[in-house]
Amino acid sequence: MGFCLIDNVAVAARYAQAELGLERVAIVDWDVHHGNGTEEIFRSDHSVFFASLHQWPFYPGSGGPGEGDETTLNVPLRAGCGDEDYLRAFETTVAPAVRAFEPDLVLVSAGFDAHVDDPLAGMRVTADGFRELARRSAELGPRVAAVLEGGYDPRTLPALVRSAREGFSE
Repeated sequence: MGFCLIDNVAVAARYAQAELGLERVAIVDWDVHHGNGTEEIFRSDHSVFFASLHQWPFYPGSGGPGEGDETTLNVPLRAGCGDEDYLRAFETTVAPAVRAFEPDLVLVSAGFDAHVDDPLAGMRVTADGFRELARRSAELGPRVAAVLEGGYDPRTLPALVRSAREGFSE
């Protein structure tokens, strides 16, 4: 719907299953936009769990309250949410669901457009918040990998990616 022509995290999930022999893949998406394409690709596939933390209501208008099923978890967050809100939602909702799924691999759709200075959205996540989201994501399964998603402020993006890399390796 405008932001992704190829769903890189979906390609990575299928590659991990087909070429690496990993059966269960969890995708954690913290991009500010709902991962509607990823959700649609895996909607009827019980080998992939999809969790999306995103600003709602917001483009693309999907992923609202109550939308989801046993392998799709949408966590819509109101505009203005920052580190505490994201980390609380992650710890109380996303982490228990992903752990219960028992993935062989956790893939992260690592979007940085929820950053406080990003020009496209209205969230307030900081570099420390992204570092902590990455650290907590890495604890959800025996393997973790990330795919770079949104982030539209070229002045802040390199430092945000660096913060997440630090979190993934802690």
